[in-house]
Amino acid sequence: MKRTVEYLREKKKKSVPVTMITAYDFPMASIADAAGIDAVLVGDSVGTNVLGYKSEREVTVSDMVHHTAAVARGINSAWLLADLPYQSAESASEAQKNAQLLLDAGAEAVKLEGWMEKADIINHLVMKGISVCAHIGYNPQLHGMKPKVFGTTFDEAKLLIESARRLEAAGASIIVLEKVCEEVAGLVTESLRIPTIGIGSGRLCDGQVLVLYDILGFSEKAYRHARSFINLRDLSIEAIQAYRAAVETRKFPEEKNVHHSNSEVFERLMRY
Repeated sequence: MKRTVEYLREKKKKSVPVTMITAYDFPMASIADAAGIDAVLVGDSVGTNVLGYKSEREVTVSDMVHHTAAVARGINSAWLLADLPYQSAESASEAQKNAQLLLDAGAEAVKLEGWMEKADIINHLVMKGISVCAHIGYNPQLHGMKPKVFGTTFDEAKLLIESARRLEAAGASIIVLEKVCEEVAGLVTESLRIPTIGIGSGRLCDGQVLVLYDILGFSEKAYRHARSFINLRDLSIEAIQAYRAAVETRKFPEEKNVHHSNSEVFERLMRY
């Protein structure tokens, strides 16, 4: 069954957690889709996880379009959304233009970082028929590479709640809460009709999102907000080492891996 934003909202009504994964390419998207994940996000974290950039701020709209198209080719059932990268949505017109590029590449919605100051831009996009996922709490594009937990003070928690309500009123379809205190994330979730998707924001959100590489254990770092459900990094290194050894000892290729010339053709070649 094809997932839609209405499907995600229905899960919230029934108190069934929404599952979201961040993926960047066709094979990983295909795996996530085959596993029955509700939504796949093409995140601007593609910059640091795939492209070797030092920061998400280096990611361009062209980067996002390229990877969104690749992921879209691997999706059949999941709802697909993509990040508007750093400084690509500074004005309503700019946000609309760049959002349309991501939609043309296959995205069904765009994600936009920023607190209540982005309400007008979100409203403009929604009025143009573009589905938007808001993103508050820690915003890598805005706060830099040193993450902090938000909502630890009364004023900050109040601002988070007010921002979430304002962005919902502006028309956001769902909202990501990143690195927000669990209790505050719970209050935000209770105050909204739209689903909240947590990352490092505890157990009280309507759903969770993690980078597929973290789930599969490819990352060299261990993050408090994440969990590796398998260690494919070590398994991959072992497999590549085994391949190297097999090549070096001439145990690969084997007979079953090769194609043979027609004997008559080969004899003629030998006499040539």
